[in-house]
Amino acid sequence: MDYSTIIYEKREGFVLIKLNRPDKLNALNTQMFNELDDAARRIELDESARALIITGAGDKAFAAGADIRELHESHARSGKLFSEHGSKVMARIEQLSIPVVAAINGFALGGGCELAMCCHIRFASAKAKMGQPEVNLGIIPGYGGTQRLTRLAGRAKAMELILSGNMIDAEEAKRIGLANAIFSHEELLDKTIEFVKLILFKGPLAVSAAVECILAADELSPAEGLAFESRKFGQTCGTEDFKEGTLAFLEKRKADFKAK
Repeated sequence: MDYSTIIYEKREGFVLIKLNRPDKLNALNTQMFNELDDAARRIELDESARALIITGAGDKAFAAGADIRELHESHARSGKLFSEHGSKVMARIEQLSIPVVAAINGFALGGGCELAMCCHIRFASAKAKMGQPEVNLGIIPGYGGTQRLTRLAGRAKAMELILSGNMIDAEEAKRIGLANAIFSHEELLDKTIEFVKLILFKGPLAVSAAVECILAADELSPAEGLAFESRKFGQTCGTEDFKEGTLAFLEKRKADFKAK
């Protein structure tokens, strides 16, 4: 698929996706969802892609929400399908077994905030603004905002933000768990890439197993989660990377992981 609403850059060991509708503040539309879905599928099939960074093109927005002009044409049935399509794409990104990191370089509102929340880790520009203002349009979040924001920030804070439609700044986003760290606007992408490159030096099979275990915690009971973790631990103990990693530790040298 040729992309026009996203920029897909394969870097050494990771993929950088830029949402590419800067004249529309990178608003999410059906075409962008289709392209993100194709990109996620492409990453799933690429064993050399060991991390994903998502950010926005331009200097103002990560993504300022859904495309209101397109959304305005919705009715009950088409609105449900619109929501389901976006939710499935975001779930696909969230379920990638590699680290998915958002570099929030400006407005992340509505669907943009929901896309950021489906990423595993979120780094924010000091200029970032986040929120779920859908009630101002007479609708509710439709791509998982009511669910993920509640899990990340707690029920009371999710109620406050979604019912008021208020925006919050990067400091408040960090305080309530929507942002892991804040960087200057100019340094945001470089710092995000620096973090991803740190992960690339780790055992790739172990990183993937850890991602899968952490994601499973949302779905499993504590006992089921512990059993799942033990199975994954056993699987990693059967890898060549485990032997290399432990031997390198004993020999006081850097490990040379092969993803085997």
